[in-house]
Amino acid sequence: MDVVVVGGGPNGLMLACELALGGVRPVVLERRAEPSDEPRSNGLVGQVVRVVDRRGLHEALSGRPGPPRPNNGYFMFAALPLDLSMVADSPVHTLPVPELTTVRVLERRANDLGADIRRGHEFTGLAQDEDGVTLTVDSPAGTYELRARYVVGADSAHSPVRKAVGIGFPGVTHDRTTSRTAHVALPADWIDPATGALTVPGHGPIRPFLPIRTAHGGFSYAPLPGHPPLVTTVEWDAPETDGPMTLAEMRASVSRVLRADVPLGPPPGACPHALRRINGGNTRVADRYRDGRVFLVGDAAHVFAAGGTGLNIGMQDAVNLGWKLAAAVNGGADVLDTYEAERRPAADRAVTYARAQAALLAPGDDVTGLRLLFGELLAQPGVTRAIADLVAGADVRYPVAEDAHPLAGLLAPDLDLRTPDGVVRLADLARKARPLLIDLTGTGGLRADGVEVVRATVDSDTVDVTEATDVTALLLRPDSHVAWASSDAHPDQDALRAAARHWFGAPGSA
Repeated sequence: MDVVVVGGGPNGLMLACELALGGVRPVVLERRAEPSDEPRSNGLVGQVVRVVDRRGLHEALSGRPGPPRPNNGYFMFAALPLDLSMVADSPVHTLPVPELTTVRVLERRANDLGADIRRGHEFTGLAQDEDGVTLTVDSPAGTYELRARYVVGADSAHSPVRKAVGIGFPGVTHDRTTSRTAHVALPADWIDPATGALTVPGHGPIRPFLPIRTAHGGFSYAPLPGHPPLVTTVEWDAPETDGPMTLAEMRASVSRVLRADVPLGPPPGACPHALRRINGGNTRVADRYRDGRVFLVGDAAHVFAAGGTGLNIGMQDAVNLGWKLAAAVNGGADVLDTYEAERRPAADRAVTYARAQAALLAPGDDVTGLRLLFGELLAQPGVTRAIADLVAGADVRYPVAEDAHPLAGLLAPDLDLRTPDGVVRLADLARKARPLLIDLTGTGGLRADGVEVVRATVDSDTVDVTEATDVTALLLRPDSHVAWASSDAHPDQDALRAAARHWFGAPGSA
């Protein structure tokens, strides 16, 4: 086998799709016979929404037609209001979608692309040498071995793959918090039909999807489409509760946090319902993302105790690694060492994001004072922009040369391009996961060996980043990040070709 992916969750399946787009037929080993119906993540936030749009997955995940639209209104950071109307070209995109739906959409897509998904097959060990990796797998038919050129662990925070190759997972484990989550039924007359806000007598209105902090903990209310309302509480230094989580325990926790009684009824319907308690949390990043021919993505490489960023970061790990592995298999440029160099900074920023939120959500009068000051700072557009970039992951730029164009190393901007065949979205051009050269010079003279060229002008009705940079050419990697760009009327052809050779290999390579 060329590549074996261990783990059939969203990250492993996204990687399988990327490998298949790159001409590699991956094998995916997933120990579960069926996708888990346990409610987990509730959606995607930030750059990852634009990434799935570039692969044509946004409509299937969102359940509505059209491209993603940025949030230009109200958002939250550590239960503090973030007014995104102050931010030009808001980087915050949101895509509310249950994780089970994400898995089903990605699995269907991976199957359509020819991936070999083996459910009920559990990885139990590996041994690697210079030429490949031998895996041991338990299946319903018995134990067997697989030989692969590369292996990727996308197998959760407890990653057996990571442990098998001896990669450390340093970080911090704490037991300060207890979080509880449950699908519930709420009094219909407490919900504002216009805004969706939950009005709690004795407390006041609570806006949907926007967490709040009180002196006694945190609370959020999420009326996800097609599911009963999801309520979550976070309490600090609360005594541990033994035994299974109950609805009565959830109601008592809500009462302590809000200092108001909220009648929580059993959720209607037969779909799987959340009712869970989590004591403590972990923030960890792997010592390294690669050991020889073995790589880590998603929770196998990083976990965060707060902020809900794990899936957002993990799916982008998969998109970054997928085309690079495919290139290595197919004889293209070997850029595998750039994977960790580019993706670790994203994890490090997510650690900062998680820790900052945890500090601002903690109880105590001193934290309340800090929140008042921080709230004043958020009235400044520059501060709000910086926090919005942090929330979205838009403040991570892949390593580039000091004299590189301002767009180099960033996810390509959303552009509407006027071509001889009509107006086309750049996101639609990126669906095949191939290198692209966007020639905006108007002269039609740019080319790079082995790279598809799109000659176009930016549609005059589109407001985009080109107005600030006067960009005339963009060389895009398969993951839609900018490998090279120019703002010159006559771009440097030698620099363009050098960038293409670095990322995509010598002329004639696969």
